[in-house]
Amino acid sequence: MTDPNKPDDQNLDDEWAAAMSEQAGDDAPSADDDPWAEAMAEQAAAEEAEGNEAPAEPAAGAEAQPASGSVFQPLEGGQDKAVPRDLEMIMDIPVKLTVELGRTKLTIKQLLELAQGSVIELEGLAGEPMDILINGYLIAQGEVVVVEDKYGIRITEIITPSERVQKLNR
Repeated sequence: MTDPNKPDDQNLDDEWAAAMSEQAGDDAPSADDDPWAEAMAEQAAAEEAEGNEAPAEPAAGAEAQPASGSVFQPLEGGQDKAVPRDLEMIMDIPVKLTVELGRTKLTIKQLLELAQGSVIELEGLAGEPMDILINGYLIAQGEVVVVEDKYGIRITEIITPSERVQKLNR
């Protein structure tokens, strides 16, 4: 009597043999299966054209073809029109602007002792430029200005990428 949950050994062997024969037929790589062969052939043709030493044998059946206009856009004066339209897409994306007066570290005990009228000493000095952050990234520094009982910040310096790295270390 055979167990229905246990496959027959003969059927299992036949299934394995069929699967292995299918896999053996798929071992021969075609040009569609190997995109690297075409890329290597293009590189070899380019190096040969430049007079550089090329690999001994380029991949069979793959020839270098020049890039068409559909791959690369032509560099013409007409692209100036596309730039403002591309920027228009991002103009309405909201960002969070933060002005940082200074920083300090407190213990939980000091934090719990704070009351109305308490003064917290910050690391920044009076008159020192304040950091302006966009989405948490330092982009500029500025100074406080007061105009008709309202205050704001005047940008005094835009931070370069190398300066941003130095400011992160403090």
